[in-house]
Amino acid sequence: MSQVFPMVPASSKTLWSIGILAVLMLGVLCLCLLIAYSSQQVKFEIDQQQLMIKGDLYGRNIPLKTLVIEEAKVIQLDQSSSYRPRWRTNGIGLPGYRSGWFKLKNGEKALLFVTELKEVVYLPTLDNYSLLMSVKNPDDFVEALKN
Repeated sequence: MSQVFPMVPASSKTLWSIGILAVLMLGVLCLCLLIAYSSQQVKFEIDQQQLMIKGDLYGRNIPLKTLVIEEAKVIQLDQSSSYRPRWRTNGIGLPGYRSGWFKLKNGEKALLFVTELKEVVYLPTLDNYSLLMSVKNPDDFVEALKN
């Protein structure tokens, strides 16, 4: 005849720990999905008063009067080493998607919305930072800024 001895049940701390861990993992998953979604949804809109960057965690409205529009240009980040992002200070740095605040190799602080390195709009501001943006039709974007 065998005797069965059950284990002492785990305390409620164990269940709470598992629950908290599950909530944290769900939060990280949601953040990853948001980043993946926003990398496909960023839009740059220019009106008479401001440049609006929409669809990203780092999106914002920037008054045109704070932009140094005459210095806006299209650059090749894969060839121009001085404008390449060097340090991410507060942002997202994934292969094929950089968004947020970075320090460039030339020492400038920059707000990036970059998906490819071939044609990137470089736009300095009066607020001690520059914008680097991957825009479809970058020459048209720079022309729209200047008009």
